[in-house]
Parts: sequence; structure tokens; C-alpha cells
Amino acid sequence: MSTGPEKVRKTIAVTGKGGTGKTVLSTLLIRDLILRKNLSVLAVDADSAKSLPYTLGMSVPKTVGDLRQEMITNPAEQRRISDLHMGTVIGELIVRGPGFDLLVMGRPEAPGCFCSVNDLLKYGIETLSRNYDFTIIDGEAGPEQINRRVMQHLDTLLVVAESSFRSLEIAKDIIKVARGQNIVPDDRIGLVINRFNKSSEGLKDIIKHQDINIWGYIPVDENIRHYDSLNR
Repeated sequence: MSTGPEKVRKTIAVTGKGGTGKTVLSTLLIRDLILRKNLSVLAVDADSAKSLPYTLGMSVPKTVGDLRQEMITNPAEQRRISDLHMGTVIGELIVRGPGFDLLVMGRPEAPGCFCSVNDLLKYGIETLSRNYDFTIIDGEAGPEQINRRVMQHLDTLLVVAESSFRSLEIAKDIIKVARGQNIVPDDRIGLVINRFNKSSEGLKDIIKHQDINIWGYIPVDENIRHYDSLNR
């Protein structure tokens, strides 16, 4: 007896230079998906700046960074975790939202390398994403998480830039690293230009002569700035 076709799981990562609007784009993607019926959505804030919970209107009591700190400094928690599968431990960090679940990387309390937190986050994404129709990852600024393969086996990579030379150069670096790591098919890597206006028209001619897939231009929207100032 057939059980029907298996659901297709999709993992979409959004990255780019800091301040280009990648978190806003991630939030809009999540909102669009949860407005559709019968889709399960996992939102992942993979940026240590921890911006996605604010744009989603969520409070997060515990992050992956907090978990790592407890594993190092809290003997009782060390004993408890040692008796559990790590997938269960990561699952305890999930916060339930209106139509989606949220996992947040956060920042380790101790100074130093983010390597251990990134390793936990990578495991969490790989383990948890199997249970959702869509996983949307708001990635850290720049190419580092891709270079460290924190984000693996992506179906789509959205690279966000704004209308500045520096932003476009960083976007090109991220795309180059992603291609080198072979974590996503080349035709599923796309550039989105945010805060586009009439003064930015000349960028279209510059970009179209480069080996980059342009997936869209988002115009300047004062509503986003307004609601961001109100923390809404």
C-alpha cells in the first residue's frame, strides 16, 4: 500500500554584508511560508547578533551559545546532557512561534573562537531540518559560516547586497566561497539587491556582465525603517 510521495524538504539560507537587510528578507520569507497552509517551518538565527527573534517578535530564553556555556561550566547540566541524545538536547532550544519554530545561535559568554558554537549549530540544523518542510537560515554576515560549512546541503542560497561597491564585493566573495564549497547548486545561488532606487540603475549594467544570478531588486521602503524604529 502506497503512503504517497515523500515531502520535499527545502533549506534556504540568507546571507550578505551586515546591514544589507538579510534579516528582514528572512523574516518576510518566513511570513510568506506560514501564510500557506500545511507547511512546517523552522527559522534559524545563525547570526551571533541575534536579530531574527526581534523581527519575528519572539523572546528566546536559551540559545545554542547558552547551551555550550552550560556544557562547560555547569556540572549538573553536563551530567543531564550526557544521558541524552544531542538531537534531543538541541531540540530543547526550540521556541514555538505562531506557525513556525525558532532556533537561535546566540553568542558564547566566554571570549574566543565561535567554532564550538558553530559545530553545535551545524548539527542542530542538520538534525532538525529533517522534520520540517522549510528551513530558513538567517546567516552570519560574510562568508565565514559557509567557509566553515556550518550551512551544508542547502537548496537555495540568497545573497543580499545593497547599492554600494563594498556590499557587492562582499556578495561576490560569498558567492565565490559557496561555489568552491559546492554546498548548493550554482543555479540555486542568487543575488538580491536591497534598497534599490533610481540612483542605483547603473548597477544593473555592472552586475549583468558578471557571472552572478540576479534574482531581484527590492526598492527602498520607508515602512521598514519606520517599524524598525518602533521595534515592531
